[in-house]
Amino acid sequence: MSPDPDPAPVFQAQHLRKVYRTGEVEVVALRDVSLAIARGEFIVLLGPSGSGKSTLLNILGGLDVPTSGEVRFADHLLTGADEAALTRYRREHVGFVFQFYNLIPSLTVRENVALVTDIAEHPMDIDESLGLVGLLPRRDHFPAQLSGGEQQRVAIARAIVKRPDVLLCDEPTGALDYPTGRLVLEVIERVNRELGTTVVVITHNAAIAGMAHRVIRLSDGAVQEVQANATRVAPKDISW
Repeated sequence: MSPDPDPAPVFQAQHLRKVYRTGEVEVVALRDVSLAIARGEFIVLLGPSGSGKSTLLNILGGLDVPTSGEVRFADHLLTGADEAALTRYRREHVGFVFQFYNLIPSLTVRENVALVTDIAEHPMDIDESLGLVGLLPRRDHFPAQLSGGEQQRVAIARAIVKRPDVLLCDEPTGALDYPTGRLVLEVIERVNRELGTTVVVITHNAAIAGMAHRVIRLSDGAVQEVQANATRVAPKDISW
């Protein structure tokens, strides 16, 4: 498993509140959420649907902004940043992995990953990123020629090829069966361990929580519990 993270926080969030309004209907997605995430930490956000996990992840990733409260990435204040600044932040510092792979069907595996290197400042070699996810032999295949797990690993390679500081994963195994999901978790853990990338994974699956340095449980838009894992579980030992 990965070494202990650097205690210096990569994220600091204070009193985050997020309210969505449609006409006269108001939905409170986050309620006074405060947390810090250390550089190199592996965090699992655990909770049922509607608990605020995706909203929190999107705010950390600069895809959304809080209604009130403050969030910092390293020395940068994200709250109040304009869209150009948030776009630059996402491009330079954040890799995203979602439940659905969002690959371009007409491009090969290598070409899908290469798209990101065009906008990255110091990308790793494309074949290196494919090697990290175990897909170098499939580099010239198209998405339709890959399994769901392989497509998700391409999405991870695409996210890490630009050497992001943080990897944000929203239900990365949600559409996969157990053996395939375990392979994907092994890849994410390897990225955290070998590259030192800060990883935040959303899941509703409590078994995955054993991989994390810390588990943050959310319910009804609020943090209910923060639990540190004294002994972490390797992906191969997870069953659900």
